[in-house]
Order: sequence, then C-alpha cells, then structure tokens
Amino acid sequence: MLMSGIEAKVKNSTVQFIARQAILDAEQNIFAYELLYRDSHNNAFPVGVSDAQATGRLFFNSLMFIGIDRLAAGQRAFINLSDESLLQELPRLLKPNNLVIEIVERSQNIPSLVETVTKLKKQGYKFALDDYDGDEKWEPLLGLMDYIKLEVQEPLIKTTMALKKLKRQFANVKIVVERIEDMNTYEYLKQAGCDLFQGYYFAHPEMMNHGNIEPSKMVVFELLRCTAKANINFKEVQTMVAKDISLTARILKLANARSGEGRLEMKSISQAVVYLGEDAIRQFVRVLALSELGVDKPTELTKMGLARARFLEVFLFPGGPEMAEQGYLIGLMSILDAILEIELAAIVAEFSLDSSLSSALLSYQGMLGGSLQLALAVERNDWQEAENILLAIRPATPVTSLYEMALESRQYSDDIFSVVSDIA
Repeated sequence: MLMSGIEAKVKNSTVQFIARQAILDAEQNIFAYELLYRDSHNNAFPVGVSDAQATGRLFFNSLMFIGIDRLAAGQRAFINLSDESLLQELPRLLKPNNLVIEIVERSQNIPSLVETVTKLKKQGYKFALDDYDGDEKWEPLLGLMDYIKLEVQEPLIKTTMALKKLKRQFANVKIVVERIEDMNTYEYLKQAGCDLFQGYYFAHPEMMNHGNIEPSKMVVFELLRCTAKANINFKEVQTMVAKDISLTARILKLANARSGEGRLEMKSISQAVVYLGEDAIRQFVRVLALSELGVDKPTELTKMGLARARFLEVFLFPGGPEMAEQGYLIGLMSILDAILEIELAAIVAEFSLDSSLSSALLSYQGMLGGSLQLALAVERNDWQEAENILLAIRPATPVTSLYEMALESRQYSDDIFSVVSDIA
C-alpha cells in the first residue's frame, strides 16, 4: 500500500492554548480582551517560558494564523510583547486596528523602546504600559501611552492616589486597574475616576485552544540563513516554504492579512512570498526563530500531505509550471483539515483562495479537482478508481505512469524528513 491508512480526523498532539480575560468599562460593558499565552489546560503562565518565547508563540501560533478578530470576538485585543519583540517591530506583522500592545514591566531598554514606540504610533498602533509601579524609569514612555495599567494594592488608597496622579498628568490616557476581586473595590475605583477594569470579580481568564502544526527546525534554520542575506532570493524562500505545510498556511494567511480590503486572491505560494516583500518575510522568519517552533519527529499525516503535494505537482507539470505549482499548493491545503481539526471550507475561506483552487478543494471541480481526486484514489490504493479518473481527465497518460509518480512522491516526502530527523 502506498500510503499508511490514517483516519481523516486525527487527534492533534500539538494543541495551542490561549486565555483571554475581559477588560470592562465603568458600566461593565466589554471594552477589550487581554490575550494571554498558555501551554496547557492549567490556565497559568507556563513556568520557564521567557517573555520573548511567549511573544513568539502567541504571535506565530494564534494572532497571525487564527486572527485577532476571532480570538477577541471582534473587540480590541491587548497583547503583551517583550521589549525584544518590540524593538524588532514585530507588531507590524499585524494591522493596528483593534490592537493594543502592552509593554511588560520587565522591559529594560527604555530609550530604544521610546524610539520604536514613537515610530509605530505614527503608523496607527496603540500602546499600554503593563503593571506600572511608579518607577521613574518609565517617565520617558508615559506620555506615549494610550493606556496605563495599575494593579490593586493594599491599602486601596495607594491605588487611587496613583490613579489620580496619572489622570492629572496625562488627561488623555485611559487608566486600567487589574486584579479587582470584589464589588467594593470596583465601586471605590469607579468613584476615583478609573476608566477600565479587569479582574476575577468580572471574569477569570477564559481558555481557548486550537489545533496547530509547527514548522520543522530544518526549514526554520534554512530560512534564517536565507533571510540573513542582503537581498532575499524569493525563489529560494518559496522552495523552502513549499516543503512545510505549516509555513504554507501562515504565509498565505499573512499575505491575505496584509492585502487589506482588497482581499488578495491566492493562486500560488510564490505569489504570496513576492507580495509580502523582503521586510515582511524577514519579520516572519524572526517570529519563527523567536518562538522556537519545531517538531522532533515528523508526523505521518504531514508526510502524507507532502507526498500528495508532490504527486499533484508532477502529474500537473505537463500543463506548465504555474499549473504544477498550484497543484502542489492544493496538495498541502487538502491535508490541513485533518491536521488543524478545522473544516476545509473554513480553511478555504480564511486563505481567500482563487476560485479555481477553492472549487478544486471543496468539490473536485476542474483539472485541479480531478487531479486531487486521482491523488486520493492512489493513496487509498484504489487503482481501479484511479484509472477511471485518469481516463476522464487525461486519457493520453498511461496508467502505469501513476505508479512511478506515486513512488517518486513518497520518496520525495521521505527524503525531506530524513534530513529533518538527522538535524533534529
């Protein structure tokens, strides 16, 4: 049998967790959600994870792929960023709409942060200073903030004094008080002029999770090497991205997000890579490295997707390089529903695929769709069905060539993962 028998729906072992906690206004209406990185159902910040690692994982696995609007239910989203991430201007990977960047209290390089925040504010990004403690080191940043967050202190008058002082100094800054755990505290702070409220009294962080696959270490290392050059070779980047289903998904998602209201119709990986340009590709790779993504052992399901993509590429190559490249993309996309445990129709909608690609994936229409059906029949070792499909879509091709393509595609997949295993 060519491919291992794998159920269409599998339990994903790499599940990403995000907690969100509501931020409310004085009337207790939801004003925003703070999105918090978690690594399990325990609903606590993972021990041993640095700000930079949490930033990378939140950005890469959730904000870029699932999308802020979905994670924050259409509300504003407050997210914590390490100073390292800010200095690399990683927020530029996301649109500023409904996004508030929280500068964490552990940040060190204040002069450089001031410079970066000033630049990003001109591009429409908004900022919050998290857990402000009154330290004078924050003075250069305070005037640049849109929000300043305080924690409830005992006695409570300490919090209200700090709140009123900030309101006098920065009339246009909204003050958020965290760790509110009872009604009396809420009422007291409301009377003192607090703008926004957050804490267990209103809501505990709400856990969400979503299926995820991670790029191989080899591809990440190679992309880092490639993007370290003065001029990026887009063909080289495209080739690397095409070898990894996770990267393909995120590159397409990022290109769609950057295309704005025009909603770019994706026809190929190379189109997305070229559209993004050097700056965005470099930032994208920084996120990869920062979040330390990578799997130690490739999954059979991922290998199946890669072999399917290669089979379609080889089968469709007589129709020209563009057709072959579209076939490769279709092959990778067709396995994502099983890997991510998301309906294929939802994936197609998220990536805003060209109509010919989406109809091929969802209803096997056109030459691309027929070729995908052929690949699936070959995977099932159903050679009678494969021969019937071949006669319908390209009768001049001898059926014996399917055996050769099937073996070549499997070898292609095995070769890639043998290299990954050697360096993992």
